[in-house]
Amino acid sequence: MTKLRHLMFDHFGWKVLSLWIAVMIWALVASEPELSTFINARLEYRNIPDDTEIASDPVSTVSLELRGPSGALRGLGGDGVHAEVVLDMAGVRPGEHTFSIGDRNVKLPRGVTLVRALPAEVRFDFEKTISLNVPVQVRFTGLGSNGYVLESNEVIPREVKIVGPSTHVSRVPAVVTDPVDVSSVVGSSEFRVNAFVEEPYVRLASPSAVVVRVTMKRK
Repeated sequence: MTKLRHLMFDHFGWKVLSLWIAVMIWALVASEPELSTFINARLEYRNIPDDTEIASDPVSTVSLELRGPSGALRGLGGDGVHAEVVLDMAGVRPGEHTFSIGDRNVKLPRGVTLVRALPAEVRFDFEKTISLNVPVQVRFTGLGSNGYVLESNEVIPREVKIVGPSTHVSRVPAVVTDPVDVSSVVGSSEFRVNAFVEEPYVRLASPSAVVVRVTMKRK
């Protein structure tokens, strides 16, 4: 009984003050008007299989209608407080897959609730990741402008490896270099330029620099 009395009455003033502060905070939060608003949230994903890639136009943002206390809604986007939409793509196989956007994959601050997402569903097309060796095509500028024409040229390496979704990789016949200006070349010269893949879903497997050797001769 004595111990119970000590627990109840020791530092009684501090306990009353703490209770009063807690009640005041609750009253302030409870008295805040509840509002609704729309925000744009980044669409993120996780657990996509290593040998699979998204082959359709990416959806990068989703519009969320949210409801909550005015203070909580005003704080969204500041001080690291964000709404997040995270899709779990574990186990997806090639083909079209639809993902619903709802409470289970939308992360919100405490006190804020999701009313709806626009769009409520997103669809992605998945394909197997493949690689392919394709030739390097050199682009020249200034040919003939100094009275010389191209006698021969060599590009090293002749082929480079590209990587990406299968159907997109199959559309790439070659990669092209940045323009090589030979307008001032007399005899032989060497250039180091970058190669470029014009298909946006496809990338080079290694650094893009290639060496172009040219020999010019008088017309």
